[in-house]
Amino acid sequence: MAGLRIDSVAPGSIADGLEVVAGDRLLVVNGQPLRDLIDYSYYTASEEELLLEIEKPDGELCELEVERQAGEPLGLTFSAPVPARCANNCLFCFVHQLPKGLRKQLYVKDEDYRLSFLNGNYVTLANIKASALNRIIEQRLSPLYISVHATNPDLREHLLGKSGIPPILKQLQMLAAARIVMHTQVVLCPGLNDGEELIRTVTELAALYPAIQSLAIVPLGLTNHRQRLPQLTPVDADYAREFIAIWQPKADAIRRKLRQPFLFLADEFYLKGGLPFPSVKEYGDFPQIENGVGMVPLFMKEATRLLRSIRPIGTFRVTVITGVSSFGFVRDFLTELAEKSGVDIVPLAVENNLFGSSITVSGLITGNDIVAALVGYDIGSCLLLPDVMLKEGEGVFLDNVSLDDLERRIGCRVVIFDSTPGGFYKVLRSYGRKLLR
Repeated sequence: MAGLRIDSVAPGSIADGLEVVAGDRLLVVNGQPLRDLIDYSYYTASEEELLLEIEKPDGELCELEVERQAGEPLGLTFSAPVPARCANNCLFCFVHQLPKGLRKQLYVKDEDYRLSFLNGNYVTLANIKASALNRIIEQRLSPLYISVHATNPDLREHLLGKSGIPPILKQLQMLAAARIVMHTQVVLCPGLNDGEELIRTVTELAALYPAIQSLAIVPLGLTNHRQRLPQLTPVDADYAREFIAIWQPKADAIRRKLRQPFLFLADEFYLKGGLPFPSVKEYGDFPQIENGVGMVPLFMKEATRLLRSIRPIGTFRVTVITGVSSFGFVRDFLTELAEKSGVDIVPLAVENNLFGSSITVSGLITGNDIVAALVGYDIGSCLLLPDVMLKEGEGVFLDNVSLDDLERRIGCRVVIFDSTPGGFYKVLRSYGRKLLR
């Protein structure tokens, strides 16, 4: 259906004054038909006079004239675009490794440049049409987040499980010439796109700086559900240590050459290898933090600052759930916080039985695994969980266990906290005040 369905109208806004209501469709802005939310943002960004074509639910069409100050919002909200589906068959695709019974949305593979621009989703550009590339350039859809994996065309086709795809380097050069800012990633598959191939990829991407602002190397994730999938080699502790020994100096050399951090190694390499992290300043403005790069150093920096100002809270016991990989630095923070606050804070690392022991991050822990870990365990007065374990806004784990289900099954209150030292302390202090009132 043409245009954008209006989800809500802000009270007192321009649109509200024009009697636009939820359920109407915005079809055209200043003669430009709207395909999606990006078109709406683009065509309403700076014009002070707008001519809107609205379709009412009964099919009635009306034109509305708007005069406003430059950039003044109309007060309309719309649904996010339905993502384009991914047509790749990546060797390391995590979706292909999911067991049955999880949230339905988890089985959807998206490959949509619009969501890359709007939400920071990574796309391969393997399935993009020339018209879409031209639109990116025309509408200045920047920054984009692009999964490269390898610049060698043959190797990239092998990794993506798709032949006849456009050479990624030519696409990136085209975007760079148009001054589109890009952040890139390589999912590292030992024995495939490491070694000399990785040197080639990093060299060719760094040559496109400053259009390409950053490159993250992240290890592939392998679950226990890879039946009938290609055999891949995991990143283990020995590999991680050797990889850091080679690539941290290379990242440092590139930083000195470009005078800005460019190449980033995912936190998981340092956690698996049991090695110290680079200093926080080496992460720049943390351009790849949502990709698991720099989260741990930033956490430790905030924890150090927070611990200087902790005051006593009270005497009670709580249990904090964490993933296996984050247990060490979380435990160190909670131990010192417990000493200063007086609260008995017990961290508990939960093994990932659903995906397998190689999956150790907190964000992939399921409700059923938490229940299994707490059998016969003295939780204390409440169980504290980081918000990354739950679907935003819905309070549901990956395995469809709800918070209400979890509380009922463990017989204890569950409290959610923002996954930062400050977020945890805020919730702990608030809970303590209510408990001891």
